[in-house]
Amino acid sequence: MAAASVHDTRGIVDPAGLLSRVRFRRHRPAEPLRRHIETYWFIDWDLPEPYVSHVVPHPSVNLTFQWDEEEGPPYAELTGVALGLYARKLTGRGRVCGAKFRPGGFRPYAPGHPVSHWTGRALRADEVFPRATADTARDIVTPADDGDRVAALDAFLLSLAPTPDPQADRAMALADRIRSDRTVRRVAEFAQAQGISTRTLQRLFAAYVGITPKWAILRHRIHEAVERAGGEKAVDWAALAAELGYADQAHLIRAFKATVGVPPTAYAAGM
Repeated sequence: MAAASVHDTRGIVDPAGLLSRVRFRRHRPAEPLRRHIETYWFIDWDLPEPYVSHVVPHPSVNLTFQWDEEEGPPYAELTGVALGLYARKLTGRGRVCGAKFRPGGFRPYAPGHPVSHWTGRALRADEVFPRATADTARDIVTPADDGDRVAALDAFLLSLAPTPDPQADRAMALADRIRSDRTVRRVAEFAQAQGISTRTLQRLFAAYVGITPKWAILRHRIHEAVERAGGEKAVDWAALAAELGYADQAHLIRAFKATVGVPPTAYAAGM
């Protein structure tokens, strides 16, 4: 089974460092799942010494099946949108098989709570999906062949039967517009362009995406800045700040440091 492109490393801090230590792949879920699930992502590692990976999270809920061979048996975890920098320590040998939901796409699978209920939380997946047992995790994460892992992940997710929800479709469309359209910079202007009030947009995002529309706009700006900082070309930070809609270079630098932990020039030098 051919993996989807791994060249899109947006959100990964020091992608070269991570990819030199792990085997990273993406795969497409079964066609009926693509309405709500953006991608599957698989990571395998066998490390002589521990490594801590860092990610500037996307506004997505992730369902992961994990196996840290030195720590214990496979298990399943549900992770809401992480507001800060996400760190994951990798040791020894292990695997992760993850399903990344589209922003706005998780609520139909757990309609009993707004998605903001899961924001900033990581919990045992069987607290949300009783079928996500240790045996299910083992079936998904232990096969050596990616095709077998994809088939097992497809089978599990297809068994969940999401609740039809037109509001989820609306939230996914709006979240995708914010991600893809760099001219979207202000929440009020965006809401007006969509023919809804700012308050309605905010309530929709809390219920279906888990964060505010402003947070989504700012996060995609930082993703762009991190990607540019890690590129091969020197960055004109003042020009980039203007391009991304920051008031000036100082605002970009403060936002970058608050999210990544270091100023963009230091990050670029480290790359």
